Amino acid sequence: MSAGSRRDSRRDRTIAVFGATGHTGRFVVSELLRRGIAPIAVGRDAAKLAECGFADRGIEVREASIDDAGSLDRAFVGAAAVVSCAGPFLDTAHAVASAALRTSIHYVDVTAEQVSARATFEAFDEPARTAGVVVIPAMGFYGGFADLLVTTAMGDWDAADEIKIGIALDSWHPTQGTRITGERNTAQRMVVAGGLLVPLPQPAAETDWDFPEPFARQAVIELPFSEIVVIARHLRTSGLHTYLSQNALRDIRDPTPPPPEPVDEAGLSAQRFLVEAIVRRGDRTRRIIAQGRDIYAFSAPLVCEAVQRILDAKVRDNGAQAPGAIFDARDFLSALAQHHLTSVVTGG
Repeated sequence: MSAGSRRDSRRDRTIAVFGATGHTGRFVVSELLRRGIAPIAVGRDAAKLAECGFADRGIEVREASIDDAGSLDRAFVGAAAVVSCAGPFLDTAHAVASAALRTSIHYVDVTAEQVSARATFEAFDEPARTAGVVVIPAMGFYGGFADLLVTTAMGDWDAADEIKIGIALDSWHPTQGTRITGERNTAQRMVVAGGLLVPLPQPAAETDWDFPEPFARQAVIELPFSEIVVIARHLRTSGLHTYLSQNALRDIRDPTPPPPEPVDEAGLSAQRFLVEAIVRRGDRTRRIIAQGRDIYAFSAPLVCEAVQRILDAKVRDNGAQAPGAIFDARDFLSALAQHHLTSVVTGG
């Protein structure tokens, strides 16, 4: 094997993590290591990169800023893809995705912001196809996760009359990044009604949702995240709506709760989640239920599974893609089942 071949081989299993010093970024770095994939920890603050102890673990560290395109290009040299965990993505996604395209590598982020996900789809689909790379926005708990669930529930249906997604959290102690993003993201939220993306009606609908145990009946409010844009990218439905448990919304709006507190050696919090997607076509209904722990930590295996499948060429196409369009959704969820997730599909 030539030296050039060895360099290409190393690049094929090396992933840059932009925003590596953040709460989710640190989980992503650890998950890549667990999978035998070499991370490059990229951050905007050299002091924070040093504080995280990446170098002590043998992880390469690089400093880069969205305000310096050259620094991003240099930070991504030798990587096969970049995972961006640095929000608000309204501010970071375009710069980081542009650098990925300039360096001909794949781009994946974990945005929950509808406007950012939609802009990434629109701006980078054609350039990514030309470059022969994959761009996936919103490959996190809010966004890609619901898309994989809905795609699995849809199965052989080519369209649905209605899709409803219910998210139950026993608590939501937001990270600092989540709070900053919430303050920055003032754009009007969108839903699908009449087959079109339209503004969420105000006031937002409030109702009750009969979740399975251990959550049972919960008061919920319609609160769409990036999954609306992601699902609408590739699935046809007349209506698409997301509901969040009201207790979680109260937590996120309360300025006093602390950030997530780790309760085990892996750094996971005690937070539990359950997501139920209900797909209706005529008088037939299908549903899928998935539950797990710690929405921030769970985004790491989600995004790392996506990256690993891209590296292993288990994708259907290049370009800016929704995960349900580019991956085998059922197989993807099954790959997470052993350690991170339990899920059940019902209905005919």
